[in-house]
Amino acid sequence: MNTSSMTLDPLDQKLRPDLAEVYRAHYQMTYRTAYAITGSSEDAEDAVQTIFLRLARREFPPDLKKNPRAYFYRAAVNLALNTIRERKRRILTGVPTQPEMHSQKVEADSAEEIHRQLYEAVAELTPESAHILILRYVHDYSDAEIARLLGTSRGTIAVSLYRSRTRLRKLMRTGDSSSGGKL
Repeated sequence: MNTSSMTLDPLDQKLRPDLAEVYRAHYQMTYRTAYAITGSSEDAEDAVQTIFLRLARREFPPDLKKNPRAYFYRAAVNLALNTIRERKRRILTGVPTQPEMHSQKVEADSAEEIHRQLYEAVAELTPESAHILILRYVHDYSDAEIARLLGTSRGTIAVSLYRSRTRLRKLMRTGDSSSGGKL
């Protein structure tokens, strides 16, 4: 039995219990963040699984050890934004996605279209802007809490939120004009 435990990398033996503990502590926040951006439980779950699988395959990065909440939050936002961008590329290249093929109700179509435009507009923002918006409006953090989490000043966060909301409105209007003014 000692030989089988000797064949495992000591780092792997150490990380397995740590990873399980980290997973339990940060799963909900990571999932909620990814879901808020993608609007899809499947995409959010894929993002969470990708994050934790990457951690299982390598050593914990220093950012994770220093501030796990910020690490998982940032990872979830980045993966979710990539998912939205990939979805948009599929639409632009003509590869249909199932939700677009099954819409039947006018009200559902309108709400779905508004959500799609919102997700695409958020994906057009810089990652930093998207991070701040998600922290504020999904996780309900105050400007001071966001500043502390991101290591910047409250004033910087307030200005960034103002600019991000303005940019988001502009992106939504642009999307609105191309869809016939449904917003």
